[in-house]
Amino acid sequence: MSRKAGLFGITTPTWSIVGVSTSLRIGTVLLLVGLWGSVLPAAEAGATQPAAPARESAGESAEAARWVEATESTRATRPTRSAESRIVVADQGSRSVVVLAAPAGAGSRRSEANWSWSADRDPGLGDLRPAHTWTNPSEAKRRQLHDHDYLLAGASGGLAAVVAYPSARVYWAADVGSDNLHSLELLPDGNVAVTASTGGYLRVYAASQGPRARRYVQASLPGAHGVHYDPAGALLWALGDRELVAYSVTGTAAAPTLTRVRTATLPETGGHDLSPVLSAPGRLWITGHDHVWQYDPAARTFEAVHLSADPRDEAGVKSIGDDPATGRILTVRPTADNPCSWCTSTLTLFRPDGTRTLANARLYKARWWTARRQ
Repeated sequence: MSRKAGLFGITTPTWSIVGVSTSLRIGTVLLLVGLWGSVLPAAEAGATQPAAPARESAGESAEAARWVEATESTRATRPTRSAESRIVVADQGSRSVVVLAAPAGAGSRRSEANWSWSADRDPGLGDLRPAHTWTNPSEAKRRQLHDHDYLLAGASGGLAAVVAYPSARVYWAADVGSDNLHSLELLPDGNVAVTASTGGYLRVYAASQGPRARRYVQASLPGAHGVHYDPAGALLWALGDRELVAYSVTGTAAAPTLTRVRTATLPETGGHDLSPVLSAPGRLWITGHDHVWQYDPAARTFEAVHLSADPRDEAGVKSIGDDPATGRILTVRPTADNPCSWCTSTLTLFRPDGTRTLANARLYKARWWTARRQ
């Protein structure tokens, strides 16, 4: 991902997708500057309604609508299938979360980075010191609340944010501390759950009470990495280094409480990513040091998932998920050629197999752009 000075002196990354046998240089980059929603301060004590997102054209960022010629590499014949979902990536190189459009079709040579967000570009977050707290974006996922779409974004430096999509208006944001924030989740009452690995905790912030609400309840979980809310079971799942734990969130929106109701010991250490298996509602994706697993809460069992004949494809996976439209599996795992030892510039896909390479990117996680939780 090279950088070019755009309108108003904004430096923007240039994205490309590179195939195994073909590498095409970027042609013409079209930069559109969108309108960003302003962030209005509100008293923490007063309950607020979620910000209603504007039309998508109004929320496109300064990095949006960049069309690039590209080729996707495939390692197997791609069957006929419906259009794939879009993908959202956390890029530590550009300090941005970027939504990538799906390829136009099988064999398409055109892709689009059509929306992005960075705390660095939002003047309304200045009180949270994004130059420090927005270091190394570590999470990006889509959720819905009261029929409104939101981006959930977090960084290892401590900044957590829930941002209306596509208007980019901040619903809630906080500096949770330099505890290596790894993931966050939006709860049905508008509160936000956060996990931090070096801090070793799961927190639920009373985000429903205002855009800078700081009150939270905390549960200890060594090596806490992933978090996911299951609406069917009304359980908040959190993944630690050695345990997968289900919590019941009770109390009130203003004063939530956490109760541990179930614990499963992982089949290996190094629990990292936790996400729903959309092709098998109720199941959960789990990644560890060397393997990928699915957990069945009903049977209380872990099942190893072999993504390919090469076991290296399952080692050190930072994020995993299946496309609700096609069932295709998307993973991110570090590669040796990346200057960031825990990052990659390549999205790896399975069933059918393929890759999408974003030149010079430092990707930590990538997820299908879907709000589905099960």
